[in-house]
Amino acid sequence: MEEATGLGAPHMRPVEMSMLREALRRGWADMKRAPGFGVLFSSAYVIIGLLLAFVTWRTGQTYWLIFAAVGFPLVGPFAAVGLYEVSRRLDRGQALEADRILGVVVRQSSRQLPSICVIIIMMFLFWFFLAHMIFALFLGLSTMTNVSTSFEVYLTPNGLMMLGVGTLVGAIFALLLYMITVISMPLLLDREVDFVTAMITSFQTVTANPFPMLIWAAFIAAITFLAMIPAFLGLFLTLPLLGHASWHLYDQIAIREA
Repeated sequence: MEEATGLGAPHMRPVEMSMLREALRRGWADMKRAPGFGVLFSSAYVIIGLLLAFVTWRTGQTYWLIFAAVGFPLVGPFAAVGLYEVSRRLDRGQALEADRILGVVVRQSSRQLPSICVIIIMMFLFWFFLAHMIFALFLGLSTMTNVSTSFEVYLTPNGLMMLGVGTLVGAIFALLLYMITVISMPLLLDREVDFVTAMITSFQTVTANPFPMLIWAAFIAAITFLAMIPAFLGLFLTLPLLGHASWHLYDQIAIREA
């Protein structure tokens, strides 16, 4: 089986800022070498985002768009798994077989990758639960205003407090998810290791290299948010770039035995 190259989590090199630049350079190169897969995975992500926006708008629950905008990037690592596989195969000179790339999660059902994908989905759903609680806490008693059509309510003291608390809680969720997935997702694809060990390795890598890894997190968050503004269309560029680059960052950090 070509999916795993070794057993257990590898040792990790110290992360340097130059690695971030190199990861982006290699990610851009991979995106140009396999543009079709980038468009394909991005399309799925954009369609889900547009459907989410459509449902919240049609049901009159437009305030959910705010929480969706904060929480939507939480599923980014899940969507990028296929892009990791593309970069992994390009690195190894393997054919880009569509059935293997598109079925990367399903094919590894006997391994640990699906487990961490479930954790990502559960955290995304739990974020929506908390978001509803935050909304109810600050604006649940605003009976004089229809919050689905009167956006002025968000400029009231309670509205601004709701936005502030919701953004803070969402950022904490996103940071925690980033810390446990930024290394663990490509690690699980690369090696035979249990998902708990992979998450711990990822968390330790971030805490051991806080400055470059938090810079990387801020960069991902910023360009993802900007890409979502024009009807999610910017994700056609940013999602493939970040997916490929994330694999190459891991590839530079991981110390594999000869």
